[in-house]
Amino acid sequence: MAIKGILFDFGGTLDTNGDHWSEVLWRGYQHFGIAVEKKDFRDAYVHGERTLATHPIVTADFHFVDVLRAKLRIQLEWLSGHGFLPALATDNVETLADDMARYVDSLTHETLAHSREVLSRLKATYPLVLVSNFYGNIQTVLKDAGLDSCFRQVIESAVVGVRKPNPAIFALGVCALDLPASEVLVVGDSYTKDILPARSLGCHTLWIKGLQWEDTPFDETLTDGVITRLDHIFDYLK
Repeated sequence: MAIKGILFDFGGTLDTNGDHWSEVLWRGYQHFGIAVEKKDFRDAYVHGERTLATHPIVTADFHFVDVLRAKLRIQLEWLSGHGFLPALATDNVETLADDMARYVDSLTHETLAHSREVLSRLKATYPLVLVSNFYGNIQTVLKDAGLDSCFRQVIESAVVGVRKPNPAIFALGVCALDLPASEVLVVGDSYTKDILPARSLGCHTLWIKGLQWEDTPFDETLTDGVITRLDHIFDYLK
């Protein structure tokens, strides 16, 4: 591949090694022995994501554990309110959400350290840009993870007003690299939100595939490659 610049997704790509964030949070539910059906948890997850997308809950100074705490509080309140969990007092929800957030956040540390090493190596050869659906606090999260110096520019949905899977957000990333799309590689964990829209612009794509939200099989011939670890990117850049 004639690659001269790389666009990276963040959530699910650099922090969970391809696993959808619902699956990571589900590990937290299992770890704390919360007796809820997975289908009901998934409904709570969707409700939480929609709530954060439509209400100014997350502020620019939120650390990632703060985002997780907010997500989990909303989910637990929804599950309790719909009768899927015993009614929880407000203080119990807050305490449980805090404990779960700290545990789930700890699950990302090793992967983020690995990503930091990979990005540092790539940065020596390629300009890197981040393109992420996020809540307006990605700069704080990147700084905490030691990734803030890795990227030439950060394109965040809450800031630019366009979200994946709209290809326009990837077009902004391509413009930030100041390269033709045919010389840009896009690396992401979502087939529908990363791979397909980036491919529609003419970018090369690399799918970091872990546990998925969808059960539907995807046509892997539409991506340049599938990896299960971020450092496998070097096999595609030889």
